[in-house]
This record gives sequence, C-alpha cells and structure tokens, in this order.
Amino acid sequence: MNVVQLKDLILQKLKADTLEFNEKFDRKNETLRIERKDNREGVSIELNKLLNKVNKDKKFLDEVIYYVTETLKRMGREEIGREITEHIYPVVRSTSFPKEMKTGSKFIIEAHTAETNIYYALDFGTGYELLGEDSLEKFELTEESLKFHAFKNLSKLPIEVKKQTVQDNDFYFISHQDGYDASRILNKGFLDDMHGKLEGEMMIGLPHQDVLIIADVKNEVGYDIMAQMMMQYFAEGLTPITSLSFSYRSKKLEPVFILGKARDYNKNKGGK
Repeated sequence: MNVVQLKDLILQKLKADTLEFNEKFDRKNETLRIERKDNREGVSIELNKLLNKVNKDKKFLDEVIYYVTETLKRMGREEIGREITEHIYPVVRSTSFPKEMKTGSKFIIEAHTAETNIYYALDFGTGYELLGEDSLEKFELTEESLKFHAFKNLSKLPIEVKKQTVQDNDFYFISHQDGYDASRILNKGFLDDMHGKLEGEMMIGLPHQDVLIIADVKNEVGYDIMAQMMMQYFAEGLTPITSLSFSYRSKKLEPVFILGKARDYNKNKGGK
C-alpha cells in the first residue's frame, strides 16, 4: 500500500459512515485534510507517518477512522454545559508536540519533564479536545482553576494494574484505554504508593498515550527489558510520547537513557 491508496481507503471508510465532509489531499506534504461542511472545522492526517504503522498493523487504520469520525461529530456539538470543570483532565505529550492549534491559538501548556509537557483536555465521553488559551475566556475560568479541577478529576480515575514478572523483575501495566493512561503519571499519590511497595529501583515509562509502565528493577537485565519494552510500545502507539524511561527517586522523575542489549523479553512473558 502507498500513500495514495491509504488516502483512498480512509475516504472510503469515512463515507461508509455517512459523514458529510470536505476533503483536501496535499500530495507534496502527503497530508489529508478532513473538514465538516458546516463550520470548516476538522483534522489533518499525516499519511506518510500513518502508512508505516498501518502496514505493520491494519488495526491502526480502524483507530484512525474512529478518531476522525468522533472528532468531526464532536466539532458539531453545542457546548458541553455549565459543569465544564467536571470534564477537564491533564494529558501528557512529548515536548515536540505542537504548541498551538491550527487556528493559531496557543495550547495551555505546563512543563513536566525534559521530555514531556502537560496539556489540558475537555472530555466529551467518546474523545477529547486539547484546550487553547482562548478556552479560559470562553468557559470563564482562570488558568489556576482549570488546572486545579483537571488534577482533581484525574485523581478520581480508577487505576487497575496488571503485573508481569520477567527474569525476577516485576513490570506493572496500566492500560484502561480511556485516553488518560499516560496521564496517570501525574497522580503523585499513586506513584508514591507504588514506590513504597517496590523492592528494587522504580522505573516509569509512558511510551504512548494508552499505557503507563512501572518497573521494579531488581537486576541489570531488568533495565534491558525495560528499554526493549519502551521501544516496542513507542513504535506501536497511535499517540507516541517518549521512548525514554524515568527513574522515580525522592518524589522526582528523571529521564534515563538505557542502551538495551539483545535480550528478547517476549520469550519470557508470563513467568520468571
């Protein structure tokens, strides 16, 4: 499959969903713009980046179609209501993520680590929209109030952990697929609670939006396994964040570059 074929397949699937939209294909930059007909709001898809992931896993295309469909539907809705603060959450993105919207409005951003920044999102149930600075006036909120409610809402999200032990190292996976798995790294109470339970060094990874990995590293092999996991998940994620891991010491996150050796952790899944 090439970029043009991918473009045609995306349009075919979108039209099958009975959506009414305008399309614009930029052959030079290999991007596809999908817009609502009524208000011209929409999304741009970087086909060249998407192509590699779709060729590796066809399920990625279904995720993209769902994302575009729900985003276009949301862009046509009325305001969510007065209780706006109940639907705001913090989300983590790479420092290379865009700093402003297509309209030119700057996103509300807060520094997190050397590799990540915190953005803020308005949740619509089936998806969310990152908030720009113009949202403060629109929703009659101060930046401090918005952040307060966002972290308060985050603290209420459930956290279910699945454990996997590989060569005496324990790995804990948080993946609710709700759009805020990586954001749970901002729940300091949860991090401190996990830190108190672990025996070795606590490492944390947020390779993409839909997973958070916490490792209890007890030997040198554990670092190699963590590095391999991070690279694999980072490559597979629809919204990648960072392939680097973080150490958690003295309640602080520090990025750590681990040069993973050729040890295949997949052969050891499910046991020591």
